[in-house]
Amino acid sequence: MKLISYILSPIFILVFFLLLVIFQCLQWLSMNIFGPKAHKVVVDVLNWFSIKSLLILGIPVYFENDYTLPENTTLIFTANHQSLFDIPPLILFFRKYHPKFVSKIELGKGIPSISYNLRHGGAALIDRKDPKQALTALAEFSKRIHKNNWSAVIFPEGTRSKTGKPKKFSTNGIKMIAKYNKEAYIVPVTINNSWKVFKYGKFPLGIGSPITIKTHEPIKIDSLPFDELMAKVETTIISHIK
Repeated sequence: MKLISYILSPIFILVFFLLLVIFQCLQWLSMNIFGPKAHKVVVDVLNWFSIKSLLILGIPVYFENDYTLPENTTLIFTANHQSLFDIPPLILFFRKYHPKFVSKIELGKGIPSISYNLRHGGAALIDRKDPKQALTALAEFSKRIHKNNWSAVIFPEGTRSKTGKPKKFSTNGIKMIAKYNKEAYIVPVTINNSWKVFKYGKFPLGIGSPITIKTHEPIKIDSLPFDELMAKVETTIISHIK
């Protein structure tokens, strides 16, 4: 199996890199000529191609949602975090709700397509070494998604789990978003197997392990005391990690 991954990995890396470069240009053109709505369409298409490119590695992505998600309000998609490949499915599958990410500031530069979308697509770029900047960026982000009726995506572990085993959740980011979006719902999301793309390290890439994204029942922010709410969210997400 690992021998096959040595053959398939360079093909995937080339295809994925070309996608990022091509869509960097398309994002710039769509944003500067047609505006944010056209830019969003381009980003959605990029993420469709990104998901399909994983089939080169024999990795399909499955999405499961048994719930009707609230509309015309802010949703806070709260998920465990296993790899870079958590992100394209979340953008694509929840595109109707205009998901915007809370991300570390380092990702805002140097990566074709990804950095451009983070800088121009409404994300919050957080400097984890500068608490004052992080709080200001989160407050502005929270007001922005409220004003535009967007939704947020946040990984409360703060960093990726390289083995799939979840880290302790931090609630500060969600608390800030909730402060400015009191009518919002938290939507717990469990991600499985995306860490296996990097189970050998950066190269070769893992193959043949389907990624699954499972949505859980939305919970209204003000339905429970905050600490109790977050304990429920964390338990729900972690209990479905396989």
